[in-house]
Amino acid sequence: MNSLTPRILPLLLCAFTASTLAQTAPSTPDTGISIPNMDPAVRPGDNFYLYANGGYIAHTTLPADRAGIGVFSVLSDRSFKQTASIIEDAAKSNAPAGSNERKIADLYHSYMDEAAIESHGLASLKPHLAEIAAIHTQRELAHALGLSLRADVDALNNTNYHTVNLFGLWVAPSFNDPDHYAPYLLQGGIQLPNRDYYLSDTADMKETRAKYLTHIAAMLRLAGLSEPEARAARVLALETAIAKQQISLADSEDIHKANNPWHRADFTTKAPGLDWPEYFRAAGLDKQDTFIVWQPSAFTGESALVASQPIDSWKDLLAYHLIEAYAAGASKALADERFAFFGTTLSGATEQRPRDFRGDVLVSSILGDAVGQIYAKRFFPPEAKAQAEALVANLIAVYRVRIEGVTWMNPATKKEAIAKLGTLQVGIGYPDHWRSYADYKVTPDNLFENLWAGDIFEYHYSLQRIGKPTDRKEWCMYPQTVNAVNLPLDNGLNFPAAILQPPFFDPNGPAAHNYGAIGSIIGHEISHTFDAEGATFDSTGRVRNWWTPEDLAHFDTVTAALVAQYDTYKPFPDLSVNGKQTLSENIADVAGLAAAYDAFHASLKGGGAPKIDSFTGDQQFFIAFAQNWGSVTRDAALRQGVLADPHAPAQYRALTVRNEDGWYSSFDIKPTDKLYLAPDNRIRIW
Repeated sequence: MNSLTPRILPLLLCAFTASTLAQTAPSTPDTGISIPNMDPAVRPGDNFYLYANGGYIAHTTLPADRAGIGVFSVLSDRSFKQTASIIEDAAKSNAPAGSNERKIADLYHSYMDEAAIESHGLASLKPHLAEIAAIHTQRELAHALGLSLRADVDALNNTNYHTVNLFGLWVAPSFNDPDHYAPYLLQGGIQLPNRDYYLSDTADMKETRAKYLTHIAAMLRLAGLSEPEARAARVLALETAIAKQQISLADSEDIHKANNPWHRADFTTKAPGLDWPEYFRAAGLDKQDTFIVWQPSAFTGESALVASQPIDSWKDLLAYHLIEAYAAGASKALADERFAFFGTTLSGATEQRPRDFRGDVLVSSILGDAVGQIYAKRFFPPEAKAQAEALVANLIAVYRVRIEGVTWMNPATKKEAIAKLGTLQVGIGYPDHWRSYADYKVTPDNLFENLWAGDIFEYHYSLQRIGKPTDRKEWCMYPQTVNAVNLPLDNGLNFPAAILQPPFFDPNGPAAHNYGAIGSIIGHEISHTFDAEGATFDSTGRVRNWWTPEDLAHFDTVTAALVAQYDTYKPFPDLSVNGKQTLSENIADVAGLAAAYDAFHASLKGGGAPKIDSFTGDQQFFIAFAQNWGSVTRDAALRQGVLADPHAPAQYRALTVRNEDGWYSSFDIKPTDKLYLAPDNRIRIW
């Protein structure tokens, strides 16, 4: 029943910060770093983020349709313009029926044809609402909940961690048999970013919940349901009850707690309340014997709610979630109301992105490999791929040296760590093979049905992989995506083509800038191989404790200090960064920066970096790193990120430099400077 898959929903809202266009000063010729983006009046040791980005913040105006903009925006905007050109060409091509180009064109046309949406959208939605209204028994409810299961989560890459279905499905290499795909089930059932939005007693959260209640009623009313206020109250009460059963994002990131194999028969005894045989039958999983349950307590609690809460409340929740998920394809009024809450109330933007932009994003998300195959050919030349491969190889070599030089690690543990480096599957630019969309049917005049069919297509794609051999070269991102990822179950890394462009990577740019910008990002992803999450996987992707107790104790002590360091960062008087929630990403930032710095010096081969515009090579390196994170963000979006994002806010990621000895000597940082850390207090992971 549910849904326009949540990997798409954020892209249709202004809140997708990475896709925004910043009013950014250009990089200074021949330096890579942007001098106008800096604020030399700020002492580097007092606030290095503002020193590197104060000028950018001062001269950047946040447009009404953006929740935030940043230096990532420059590259994202370029990527989206490139992607738009692909989609526009396909839309004009009159490509053969059934071809990828025709599917791209038809999906785009269905989004742009607002008259067709008004004509077909609600008419397509209402039969599904009628199915929900016809539920009268617990078995029928279980069937409906099973039908709503979707492959809408990626537990290790934080994709829709708050799945809006009762539970979420993720098909990936098994924790215990990484050579084969297994089904993982995760907690779900809420629409707000995470459980804190329901449970926190702060004034801000109470106000947000009041506006959310009004929004739910508005969505139900626009869809033609009776008694929208009463239904909305029941939905919010039920979502709140569900939130109380969920565990926090920080606790969900503990892989050892997540590895809970349950047989299908176990669900009835371990999580009573839901008619599990009917649920699995409706979900197409009645032949599957074993699942990995990520949050067992949430399954026990949420299943109990199925039995204890009135069926009418569940029907209201299913109807509301369905309407919310398909708002873009149902009517303009519903889409606008959705934006008013999730775009404005939760993220702070007051205008939507232009419709053609949103259409391009949607097409690129649903037909990602079809667009990506063209993108890779058109925008990522072989020479750029070769240089990026060389840079990654340099970073991996540095990590090997750093790990070999670690004094606290047992030789057996060190051997395993080096083995992980030696078997890393590194993907640069684009995958070796592409997804087939032959089974995805697209029409040019019914967006709702295209979204529904796309969702079912993705779900069936995931189901058919269960039990099959793992493809370790498979990608989880598209070439046109400005991002990078570590895949611990594959022991792999993906660096899409779109991020391997200026300002992060310029084949003709100075080494200091390339290593500070893209080098630190590459180092970050390599580091995930050994962070709090990655350290739980061996070189084959299996969950296995390959650390000695002494090694693990040292690692835990060091990382606890990093937790404490980030706990001190406070973007709001009533809200601090959660050092535990952001630990894995903070570890990767610290270790990635250190490795990139070493790799930069190794690339000089004993020579010196040119001093440009009065900045030494080392200064250019650290400024380039800090300028990765230059951004302007609305308070609502920043607050949401602190609560629901496993990454620290950008301004604190830039402060990673205070743990790197080279930064102190490069900028003559004194003990009296605000960011100064005594040598013994600087965090060194590897």
